[in-house]
Amino acid sequence: MSWLTIPPDTDFTIYNFPLGVFKKDARTQPTICSAFGEYVVDLDALHELGFFRDFKLPKRFFRKDCINDYIALGKTVTQAIRHRLIDLFSEGKRATNASKWRYLFLHQMRDVQLLLPLKIGDYTDFYSSKEHATNVGSMFRDPNKALLTNWLHIPIAYHGRSSSIVVSGTPIPRPSGQRVLKMSEPIPTFGLSQKMDFELETAFVVGSNTQIGETIAAEQAEDSIFGMVLLNDWSARDLQQWESQPLGPFLGKSFATTISAWVVPMEALTPFRVPSVKQEPAVLPYLETTGWRSYDIELSVELSSQTFENHKVAVSNTKHTYWNICQQLAHHTSNGCPIRIGDLMASGTMSAPTAAGYGSMLELAWNGTKPITLPDGSQRTFLNDGDTVILRGFAEKNGIRVGFGTCIGTIK
Repeated sequence: MSWLTIPPDTDFTIYNFPLGVFKKDARTQPTICSAFGEYVVDLDALHELGFFRDFKLPKRFFRKDCINDYIALGKTVTQAIRHRLIDLFSEGKRATNASKWRYLFLHQMRDVQLLLPLKIGDYTDFYSSKEHATNVGSMFRDPNKALLTNWLHIPIAYHGRSSSIVVSGTPIPRPSGQRVLKMSEPIPTFGLSQKMDFELETAFVVGSNTQIGETIAAEQAEDSIFGMVLLNDWSARDLQQWESQPLGPFLGKSFATTISAWVVPMEALTPFRVPSVKQEPAVLPYLETTGWRSYDIELSVELSSQTFENHKVAVSNTKHTYWNICQQLAHHTSNGCPIRIGDLMASGTMSAPTAAGYGSMLELAWNGTKPITLPDGSQRTFLNDGDTVILRGFAEKNGIRVGFGTCIGTIK
């Protein structure tokens, strides 16, 4: 129970307290914050009021434009601050004192600007959904050999562009590039992408630094993972299909990636652990993990345009992930590649086993051969200008709900 009334279906419950960065207006400094119900919680104001005094943080520590320095405090401290927030918004002496000062540290979320919460040095996108990999392989190769030989042995990934990662709500320009409209006539033209797509993903945020040559064992990888976000890895499929011969994504992906404004700490997701997918054949020893290393987080995609709103086109779940996040991080560092606080590592498209849960237009419309019909009667094979894509994600169990808010982008 809390002294502050919040909506019963909010993502930002007493069990969550994600991290973000906000500005009150154009003239104010960016500040690290959390969320509770429909409110932004100003951590700098709470610090000024003395509620974090025992953590011995420098004055104005929370007046920053990213949460990287906060993550660098280490999980012992960040978990303690999260529990302090739970105390401040629950019932008891400390909460009663905090409630008196609510006008100083609470702001309606609709009245502030949420910023990109991280300084992202490097961005890696994995390919960890077996369903998605099988669907794509079936479209472009022999369906009986949809997965390449290495896929069941190694967490496949590509290195993306951190410079084009934007926060939820940022408009997405349609990119230009070389494309071949008919693969039977491979003569490229240059122009705007005709096959704009979304990808329903999550991503984890790296919570520690390593040096070149260091590795992270799969069993200890969670110690180096701070939290998770929703992620839409926008894709220009016509550019991607032409350029990915023989190498991987380049201009078809690097023009934009959208993440949610809130980073949900892994501690908030602990109640939603589930067993990982059974892996056959057995993975190599350095990728072995024990215990429950996957999460039951429901994911969805909605489309809106000028003629319809919030039409749900897909529902999936992170529990379908074949390669769990510990295996992803262990593999990423297995060659000695250094990681840094704030690095982002995405899951790849999270498709469910059935068509209702396919996490991209490429799959939903099966590469343009099965158009989907929308509430206004229009059809889509890929995204039109003016289309808005809304990703949502939440976990719920035994009366506990933890969510990510939304991850939104509109094609310009």
